Amino acid sequence: MVYLNKYMIYLTSIFAIAGSLGLFLYGMKVLSDGLQQAAGQRLQKVLAFMTGRRLSAIFTGFGITAIIQSSSATTVMVVSFVNAGLLTLKQAIGVIMGANIGTTVTAWIVSIVGFSLKINALAIPAIGIGFVFSVLKWEKCKHWGTAILGFGLLFLGLDFLTKSMPSLSSKTLDFISTYSNQGFTSVLIGTSVGLVITLILHSSSAGTAIVLTLAHEGMINYEMAASMILGANIGTTIDAALAGIGTKPAAKQTALVHVLFNVIGTIWAVPLLKPLLTIVNFVTPTSSSGMIITNNLAMLHTIFNTINTIIFFPFVNQFALLVNKIIKDKKPPIEELKHYTLSYSSGTFQNAPEMNIFRAEKEIRDMAGIVSDMYDRISEVLSTLKDNPEKQEAVASLTTELRNKEEYADEMREELTRFLMECTRQQLNEKSERRISRLLKIIAELEDMTDDCYRVGLLLEMSVLKDRLFTGPSMKALAPYTRLVGEFLDFVQTRLGRALTPEETEQAKITENRINKVRNKLRKYGQKRIEAGENVKTELLFIDFIRRLERLGDYCYQISTALAHLDD
Repeated sequence: MVYLNKYMIYLTSIFAIAGSLGLFLYGMKVLSDGLQQAAGQRLQKVLAFMTGRRLSAIFTGFGITAIIQSSSATTVMVVSFVNAGLLTLKQAIGVIMGANIGTTVTAWIVSIVGFSLKINALAIPAIGIGFVFSVLKWEKCKHWGTAILGFGLLFLGLDFLTKSMPSLSSKTLDFISTYSNQGFTSVLIGTSVGLVITLILHSSSAGTAIVLTLAHEGMINYEMAASMILGANIGTTIDAALAGIGTKPAAKQTALVHVLFNVIGTIWAVPLLKPLLTIVNFVTPTSSSGMIITNNLAMLHTIFNTINTIIFFPFVNQFALLVNKIIKDKKPPIEELKHYTLSYSSGTFQNAPEMNIFRAEKEIRDMAGIVSDMYDRISEVLSTLKDNPEKQEAVASLTTELRNKEEYADEMREELTRFLMECTRQQLNEKSERRISRLLKIIAELEDMTDDCYRVGLLLEMSVLKDRLFTGPSMKALAPYTRLVGEFLDFVQTRLGRALTPEETEQAKITENRINKVRNKLRKYGQKRIEAGENVKTELLFIDFIRRLERLGDYCYQISTALAHLDD
């Protein structure tokens, strides 16, 4: 009976710790989701306007991680964006460095709020206030309420975790003391334990919180806790490594950068742990009763990652060359480029749902580029036939080229629609959901444009094969019209990804009206030529041709309308 009671006590403690840890992790997720929903668009703009300068990339990584409270989310997002071509490897290195510094903000919040204040006095009101705000209809207020609710749950979980730690007997203390006072061996043990904990939890922030709790409760000494903090820096690379599986070489290189950066940093820091702790003790304020161990550990986390960044900062180019040698970026053979695939990992959605919209918008710009290429080829062939009507070989390969691009665009529409629908299954704010709805409309319009470009190509091919080439006067009348449609297409393509200003919206409307007027004029011109005795089939083909081009203008206007309300 005594043994049964003893085991029940142990079992109760294990479940209490597991439950407390689960509440802490859930609170962190709710906090991160709320902050991303509140600031998702701003985060996109930060990445959109980030330059290739190393320092700005570091500040970007720091800022995003400090906001969303997860370096894992930032690095997974960065791997995904490199895979999509939104960031270069060198930019990604800077962002990863900044993310490592940004993740130390969590340790400071836990240390200062979680252990220096009475948690219940803060956590319970935060849960109440956050819940009230989260059910309000005002969108921004709702998202900040969710973040506050997550903040309260996080620290309530931390409070339960602190109280769930079993009281230690003298024998247990002696056992822990044995492993905590073996010099460098203890440091290696602590590093390994910190690594394993973070690997299991997939969160360095959660691992660090556990270490701070253990140290605060006196279950591990200062040096052991410090070494566990260093080990957590290696464990946190697991998410980036998983995100790199099945991606392009550049994305794999980015994941490797994160692993090497943290591993190499820990390798130099472990032997120099005592000098590091001396620096930490010197710069960390102490209370009247002595050192506050949690503050010192948070300071160690910050100083270590800052020094590691300073060491690597001048060698970004060399670091990029190193990972390029380890993972070679071989260009795929041309055959592999015939089919479109949008590669991404499920972790991308879970860690940064709002940021996936930015990824999709880049792909949409690529899709618009295909439309532009198709139209340019049509214009090129028209120009060739205008100068030399006998040069029928100009259209020989046109329809094949247009058909391949049209099929590729079909695949893009399918993949992008699937990607965006997956985004909607995540927790997005209402503004982002509306944005996705408009992006889906734009994708459909672009794919329809490729269909019509292909049909225009078929009309040109028919005009050549059946000897129904447009005459010199018809070609001359057609030139300003094709140029006007091309200008409208360029107008739309250069503005994808941002909302149109009222002036630009009005300009789009004016251009659409101009295209309609020219279409009507050209249609009347074709009808008059039929009445004058010109070849009826040739003139009907001419009228069908201008109708197809006018439809491209319609699609451009519909896309412009969607862009005008993109940020609504």
